[in-house]
Amino acid sequence: MTTVRFSRHLKLYDTSKSPSCLRRLSYFNYDRSSSIPISNPNKRRHAMSRLIKPLWSSRIAIMFVLQFALACSGRAETIGNRTDKFDLHVFPNSIDFRYLTDQQQLIVLANFSDGSTQEVTAEAQLTVKDAKIANVLSEQHVRIHPRSSGQTTILIEWKGQAIDLPVSVAEQAGPRPLHFRNDVLPVLTRAGCNTGKCHGAASGKDGFRLSLFGYDPEGDHYRLTRELSGRRINLADPLNSLLLLKAIGEVPHTGGQKVVPGSPNFRTLATWLAEGARHDSKDTPKPSGIRVMPPSVVAGEPGQTQQVVVLADYDDGSVRDVTKYAVFFSNNDAAATVTEDGLIKTTGPGPVFILARFDQFTGGTSVVVRPGTPYVEPDFVPNNYVDELTLARWRDLHLVPSKLCSDEVFLRRVYLDCTGLLPTPEQRNKFLNDATPNKRSRLIDELVNTDEFLDLWVLKLADMLQIRRANGLSTKALQLYDDWLREKVHSGAKIDQIVNELIPASGGTFENPATSYYQTETTPQLLAENLAQAFLGTRIQCAQCHNHPFDRWTMDDYYGFATFFSQIGYKQAKDPREITIYNAAEGELSHPVEGREVLAKFLGGDVAEIEQGDDYRQLLAHWLTSRDNAAFSEHIANVWWDHFMGIGIVDPVDDVRVSNPASNPALLKKLGETLVRYNFDVRQLACDICNSKTYQLETKTNQWNRCDARNFSHAQVRRLRAEVLLDCINEVTDTSDQLAGLPLGGRAVQIPDANSNNYFLETFGRGSRETPCSCEVSTSPTLSQALHLLNGETTTGKIEQGNIIQQMLDTGASPIDVAREIYVKCLTREPRQDELREIESKLASAKDPCTELADLFWALLNSNEFVFNH
Repeated sequence: MTTVRFSRHLKLYDTSKSPSCLRRLSYFNYDRSSSIPISNPNKRRHAMSRLIKPLWSSRIAIMFVLQFALACSGRAETIGNRTDKFDLHVFPNSIDFRYLTDQQQLIVLANFSDGSTQEVTAEAQLTVKDAKIANVLSEQHVRIHPRSSGQTTILIEWKGQAIDLPVSVAEQAGPRPLHFRNDVLPVLTRAGCNTGKCHGAASGKDGFRLSLFGYDPEGDHYRLTRELSGRRINLADPLNSLLLLKAIGEVPHTGGQKVVPGSPNFRTLATWLAEGARHDSKDTPKPSGIRVMPPSVVAGEPGQTQQVVVLADYDDGSVRDVTKYAVFFSNNDAAATVTEDGLIKTTGPGPVFILARFDQFTGGTSVVVRPGTPYVEPDFVPNNYVDELTLARWRDLHLVPSKLCSDEVFLRRVYLDCTGLLPTPEQRNKFLNDATPNKRSRLIDELVNTDEFLDLWVLKLADMLQIRRANGLSTKALQLYDDWLREKVHSGAKIDQIVNELIPASGGTFENPATSYYQTETTPQLLAENLAQAFLGTRIQCAQCHNHPFDRWTMDDYYGFATFFSQIGYKQAKDPREITIYNAAEGELSHPVEGREVLAKFLGGDVAEIEQGDDYRQLLAHWLTSRDNAAFSEHIANVWWDHFMGIGIVDPVDDVRVSNPASNPALLKKLGETLVRYNFDVRQLACDICNSKTYQLETKTNQWNRCDARNFSHAQVRRLRAEVLLDCINEVTDTSDQLAGLPLGGRAVQIPDANSNNYFLETFGRGSRETPCSCEVSTSPTLSQALHLLNGETTTGKIEQGNIIQQMLDTGASPIDVAREIYVKCLTREPRQDELREIESKLASAKDPCTELADLFWALLNSNEFVFNH
């Protein structure tokens, strides 16, 4: 048993997915004594580089020991024997039957005073007040079965607590009629017949095709019943229909047996065939959404189980238990798995989301699995609402946050995050010598109100808007586009104002530079995809061809949203370098499956009310930036949270979907609401985040949070993005580059064109802006980056070009004082005592102190401590 648990923990804490501080990031300190030839005449640098030790040593061995101890430790008191206070809940909390053949599965949940939950359905006592109306079936699951029309209540009792469950059965209730979409298609989906690797593939399988996960019921019915008449169904002898024989494995079938003879799914298919394989009538109720219950679970320890129930709401007002038809997935098997019947089995500590899909809808249950060991309440006093909400999440997960970082670490971190530059030695000394208790808060206020902070905001917006040369966008139009965005941000325009001006923009790309957005992409579909991803954090691309399998978006949603861009007109201006964008006031999109005209529909909202002459884009801009549109405000807030914390609350930030839920939903909601309250002023939101203790934690972990990667209980180690790294190297070496589109001395974060040639930026992962995807900006270390820093002119050449070492020596500074100054400029700290002793030893025996100090400078620029924010 211990071995099995140990292997599961190893899977959960796979080091390839751990926080970067758990992995050895040492290749920037490349050992020049290795067999790889490096062309550098200065052999002494190897000795000096060994002075600079990697900041983050490997902790893998410690992690394994921790997990082994956890696996072998004694369990906490069994939850079933707990005596602490609890509240009793039942799901669903009321039942309304329309048909006598329906059943409703019940879940009884105890919510304990420490926040943990336990399913007690099997132990609870259920008493029906009027057994003529309904009764309780307790075979595999506890189910309520209607018997006749009327109303009654069921008394549910467990350990001295009781709750009433109201039950009603409709007047003149009879058997539920069988429908193709509501009954037959769910059976095929549950059996896996219409998945992407089976008949749901674009070209089908073995000559038979179904729509992926049943997004096209009309087409599926045709292909089953009429595409090859008499082959797939046999109405004269329904039980000998090929559909049924292949499903039960009576005839050769590539997928094997998918339905058990005599099972409920078999009876559904057989009954539908026996009734003539009828298609649904126009008045057949259609699903309008699903609910997954319970919505959240907190397991006190691994090994607990929890059943979930899926209810489908129909457009006629009826509700049906569709748990037996739903398909279930877990997004983290290391924390919990789920059976095909919806039984969750917790396997290890951590958060997990259980996804359920029925018809075209998806939903889920959020599950937290605690380690099951005694928990020590954190000694953590919140600074603001950010801390209050992260603390609440840590308590749920039984995490203890790291300690607060030192002033030196905070100073370097906040300068890099707020300005993209390192603090100067003078700025460092001023901050460290300040004895006032609110000096961190005052520094944050100062930094977020600098032009450098706004330049970083422009850089983020430029990534989201994909500012680059594309589709014939001229150099002049590109420069004007970048100037327009930069002027807007620096003049104080908020994100909602910028978007409200950008989306309905019309005119020439010279006359109104915001119109260049519509030259980045020119089709309604791509414009809709890019805008949804950039400003709502939602990827809707899957829904262009079929309903999204792991999110709520349908083809209707996709084409309804794309319709907002269907009336954009393009024409050539007088200047051949300029394009004119205008509202053509005509043009619609057609649904590719049904062929009908699609009405403009807000993503996740209602169909737009459009009057004659309205510009579709103006309506879209108003809806998008509305104070009531939480998707917009929460996404923008999450973009900044990711910037400061190194990982989003939804991560990646532009992949918001049901199956990728927020790690802290309450925090994300609060940040979005606060941004709206600040009238979309991101500077005020940045102050809130930076003033929180959560932002100011150490990267060093403890036994409780060592393997936490998503809940912000310790700071993340983050490699500087390419533009910031180049600016920092220029800053500390006192050099500058001639960058494309900028005067000499311009910063890399200000480059307007993402496609401009710059070997350093390309090597270090600058985004190409081909898409608005956040993944385009890469901060992952590579061998090419290490070799470039070790051998390229970016380090050695700039040290020689800046010549700051000789300049300091010429002013009378001693070599050891110069070494201290280099440390402060690069790492915002003085050398430690052990480093200082070795430096003094090297300098004492050096014939040329300037050369030795240049080697030290080179080693610092190649160190993890310089290249990473921590």
